[in-house]
Amino acid sequence: QVQLVESGGGSVQAGGSLRLSCVASGGTYITDCMGWFRQAPGKEREGVASISVRGSTYYADSVKGRFTISKENAKNTLYLQMNSLKPEDTALYFCAARAYFCVYPIRARDYNYWGQGTQVTVSS
Repeated sequence: QVQLVESGGGSVQAGGSLRLSCVASGGTYITDCMGWFRQAPGKEREGVASISVRGSTYYADSVKGRFTISKENAKNTLYLQMNSLKPEDTALYFCAARAYFCVYPIRARDYNYWGQGTQVTVSS
């Protein structure tokens, strides 16, 4: 069973930056794709970015050019560098893992394992 623990959320002003981290443990060898999702109050969970086992990345249009997903295999850690943050980026951000190859677009129902989330709040 894969466990995912996110960290790095917080409050920042518009235009600022944050870096989210997600540490994976327990059965990480079965995850071929990892991703970041977010969910704002009253809205559906949406895919933000994903990265394959070979390092191929995919981004939602809303974050393309501002966010960067990366991973450090030796530390079993996934990152999301978020720059030029906007108030509409405010949400609970989740790390997720998928036991198979990445599929696009990024959909929550395609992921098997989830973290508890870390809150990101961007003020104007």
